[in-house]
Formats: sequence, structure tokens, C-alpha cells
Amino acid sequence: MRLIPNRCQELQMSAEETLRTLKKLTKADELAPVGNYDQRKQEEERRLQNILERLNTLSLELSPPGPSTVMQYDDDDDDDDADADNDGDEDKDERRAVKPPSMSDPRIYTVLSDFKGEQEGDLSVQVKGEVLRIIRRTADGWWLAQDTKGNRGVVPKTYLKVPNLLNICITEYDDNENEEEDDGDDEKDDDDENEEEEEEDGEELTDDGDKPRQIDATDVLSAMGAIPSGFRPSTLNKLLVEEGVTYRGSHHIQPELSQSQLSFKDLFLDPDTGRVRARQVRTCVCFTLWSCRMIPTPGVGVQVLSRHIRLCAFDGTQVLSNIHTVRATYNSKSPKTWSFSPRMTGILPTLLDGDCFLRCNSASPDLGILFELGVTFIRNSTGERGDLSCGWAFLKLTDDTGNPVPNRTYELPVNGGTPYERDVAVEASVTRGSGVFQQMLQARRQPKLIVKLKSANSRTRVQLSLLPDTLLHCLSCVHLLALHRQLLADTLLMDRPTMQNADLICSPILSTFPVLLDQPDLLDVLRVSQGDLSFLKQEFAKVYMSSAYFLLHSPRLPCLRWADPPSEEQRARVIYATLDSLKHTQHTTSQSGGPEVFVDPMHSHLAFDVTELTFDLLHVAR
Repeated sequence: MRLIPNRCQELQMSAEETLRTLKKLTKADELAPVGNYDQRKQEEERRLQNILERLNTLSLELSPPGPSTVMQYDDDDDDDDADADNDGDEDKDERRAVKPPSMSDPRIYTVLSDFKGEQEGDLSVQVKGEVLRIIRRTADGWWLAQDTKGNRGVVPKTYLKVPNLLNICITEYDDNENEEEDDGDDEKDDDDENEEEEEEDGEELTDDGDKPRQIDATDVLSAMGAIPSGFRPSTLNKLLVEEGVTYRGSHHIQPELSQSQLSFKDLFLDPDTGRVRARQVRTCVCFTLWSCRMIPTPGVGVQVLSRHIRLCAFDGTQVLSNIHTVRATYNSKSPKTWSFSPRMTGILPTLLDGDCFLRCNSASPDLGILFELGVTFIRNSTGERGDLSCGWAFLKLTDDTGNPVPNRTYELPVNGGTPYERDVAVEASVTRGSGVFQQMLQARRQPKLIVKLKSANSRTRVQLSLLPDTLLHCLSCVHLLALHRQLLADTLLMDRPTMQNADLICSPILSTFPVLLDQPDLLDVLRVSQGDLSFLKQEFAKVYMSSAYFLLHSPRLPCLRWADPPSEEQRARVIYATLDSLKHTQHTTSQSGGPEVFVDPMHSHLAFDVTELTFDLLHVAR
């Protein structure tokens, strides 16, 4: 009788391997032309899925209540070893090469945290990490499960997780097995197994079981209960780190070359006025981030360095613009509520400004704004830093008929997981029921992001029309971005001898201004120093060279490091001290600012590099 379940498990693994191979196939892999390739591939996948479901049902019926399949599999191997000592090595090699069937069974889950049943029929789980077999899934989120002792009951699906750490399960069982065995039985085999376990310590098997990978810090924190189950590694931060400048604002403000590489696609000059020609795009909206409510906080073992929102244009499948970051503030008495644009004396820093705009020329009907709520943390025990996503929200900018959504305030629900996951709660909850009171409680506990769409004034609309076709940034910097666009047009379209001239252009402003979009504190310096000189290009050049450009070459200014309070405080002190010194020098010498500050013996600066003085069009153009 034992051969039947084993044969069923072998068929399960064979069907799963065939399904994975089928999903990897493309039309180019076929030896001969195939008509309706996609339809036939979907039919084959559905046929294999039906076979897998039947095999899973049959395996569940053949498996008696009792220990989990992982332990049954190992016990069977141990019995075989005891019955046939000569075949011990072969059984051991087979156990290492073949993936245990329980981990390939989609009905097997592990418990994220303890759950105590409140009603009759609930399955209480007191051990975190316990393996459960799911018998029936329901739409309300309460699944019928069976534990390793044969007890059955319903548990909330938010307390369950698909198991990935296969080596942990095997190690725990092998430890218990070694304690029960006699000291004189198979000592050499046990030593070999222990050595292999030590070599695999700290590694996690992937879904296909072929290549090991390091355990992610999020898995560790989630298992410790330090972060809610809906938290994930930040998706947008990963794009910023791994994709270089592709998703940064400094890249999107550069001119875009046409297909011929001989002209520009989004930069034109009006011959009558000598100014940049305005360009209309399909989507141009202004919005304000108001607040976030009921955002769960990490546990005591994690120190939060920054709470922020990363936002971008998104169509459900890919990021269509640069990724802009707005830092949130909070009150220690209500840490679950985030706010933006705090009131303060002087100008509001760009990093804290929740008034933003989006220009996008995408024709996708699903175009919208993706908001990823995130925290930058440091683990108290190890000092490890990381970025977590606390959830995400999406505001679609068109209705079902394709018309723009009206300007009003929107309360967006915050979902857990990543933007590519669905029906994931930010934090596990045991509240259930269909009554009005239960629904009101769930609505109040639901994390929400409050965003207001608004219209811009006529002057701002004119300035926005001068910007690149795709850009998301702070509204308070629109005049600086428009002026940079005008300087680009003057230099590239008016001052060049011919359009085919690709020599280096001597323009320190054009070569370094994009850097300011990645260093918001220096962008604030330019906003303070410039005042109302929005369209006075000569005065702007003097102000830029004696403020932001000078600070970029200051040896006392430390490198920018995200969410590092000591570094941010030191940069702020250097910026304020340098600006005060420059203003005092200009006042005593009656100078209006400009490059003269670099020859002043009272100030020191770094040595210049040719890349900081010249604008390389072919290198930076998109």
C-alpha cells in the first residue's frame, strides 16, 4: 500500500516539472511553425493544472491523518534503511536529489504567528512555523486546514505563508531523529549528514530546488515578528539602486534625441519669441499628499530612520516616469499617522513638500500614479540597514470611459505586498463577519492614503508646458526646471554653429544642474538664493555659480547618504555656514555674486574636472 502514495508523489513532481518547462517555452523554440500557439499553450497549461489538482486530491485521500508529509517522507526512507542496510547509500542519494513532495504540494503552508481560536470550528495554532495542510480554500479568507496531529479547523489565510525554507524543515527533523537513534547505529552516515547541513547553513532553496540563495532580511524580520506580514522589500527603491540613473529625475530632464539622432524629440525653439516651444501631453495633473492613516509600525527590534512615499507613473505593469520621493513626518503620540508639507518658517524643503505634478505622454488606458509607502530601517542587533515597503496605493487618472478623473480628494486603500501582488493585507487581522458593525470596524482599521487632485494657476500651467514630456517632481521647483529647459534650448538650438556639431559644450550649469535633483538640500539652496529671478538668465547664472555650484565643490560638504541623520545634520551646518560666509563676502566687497568666489582666498574648493565644466550631449541625452 505504501507504493501507491509514493507513485502519486512521483507523478506530482513529474507534472510540476513539465508545467514549469512548458511555461518557459516560447514560439521560437518550436521546430516547425505552429498556428494559434498562445491558445494551444494555454490549453496545455490548463490540462496540466487539472492533472495536478486531481493528483493533489488523490494524495490527500491516501495520506492518513497524522504527521506532516515531510516527516512521513523521511520516516519512509528511514524504514527502508533499516530493512535494507546495503541500499542505505542509494536511498540517501535519492533523498538529496529528489525534492520532498510536501514542499511541492501547493496545499502546504507554514504559520506566520500564533492564532488562538475564538469560535467552535477554529483551529488554534500555538507554534510559529508549524506546517499546515490546506483542505479547502474559501473566498472569505478563512481556510479549512489540518495540522500535524490530525486536528482540523479554520484559520485566517493572513496567518499563513507558502514555505520556502526547506532546509529548516529537514534540519529540525534530522535533529530529532539523531536524538532518538542509538549511539552505535550509522555514526558515519550521521556525521556526513551533519557536515552537509553545516555547509548549507544560511542558505535557502529556490522554488525549483536547483540553486541556493541567501535568506532575505525581510523573511528573518517577518519570522521574528518584527515587521507585519504585508511588508515587503521596497520595489521602487530596488529600481533606483539597481537601474542607475534610469529612474531618477536627473535623467528625465535631459533632452531626448529623435530616432535619427540628429535632432531632438521634445525640445524645440520658437523662432518668433526665442523661447522654448510649449508642448502639450496627454496627462498633466497636479496633486497634494495629505496624510496616511493606520499604517502599522515595525516592532521593537527595528529602528526607523525615515518614513517616506515613493511615487511614479504606472500602468499596472511597468514604471513610466522617474521615481520621486517625499518624506513624511509623524507625531510620537500617533505613529500610525503620517503627514506631509509641515508648517515651518522660511521655505518648505523639497524633500518634505507634498505638492507635486506629473507630466506623462503615455496612451495607456490604465495610466495612474503609484504610491509606495516605505520606511528605511536599521536592525538594533546587527546594525543592518534596509528599505521596506509598508504597502502601496494606486490612483487611476482616467475613468472607464477614458475621461480624466475629477479634481477632488481621494481616500486610497493601502494594499500589502508589492504592486504586482493582489489581495494581500498590510497587517494580519482576525476580524471577520458580514455585519454592519464588523464592516465599520474593518473600514476604520484599513490603512489609507489621502490624496487631493487640484488644478494649477495659469502661470504654473505655462511653466509646466515647457518641461519634458515625462516628469514627476515637486511643484515648488517648476520655475527652476523651466529655466533649465530654456538654457538647454539656448545652448543646443541657438548657440551651436550647426545642428550636427557634437563637440563638448562649455556650460557648468547644464553639466551640474541635474545633480541637484538627486540632492534636494542643494536644490533648496538654489531656491532660496534665486528669489524671483525666474526669467533673468544672466542673474540666474551668477546666483547658481555662487551658491549651488560652489557647494558642490566644497571640501567640507559630506556625500549625501539617504536617511542618515548625522550626515544630513552635517550637510545642513555646512550649507548654512557657507551661505552666510558668501553673503557676508558679497556685502563687504559689493559684489553681486558669480564665479569670483572661486578665486577668493577666504574660501576653499575642490579641484575642477573637465566633466564638471562641460556638457556632453551625446553622453547624457536620452
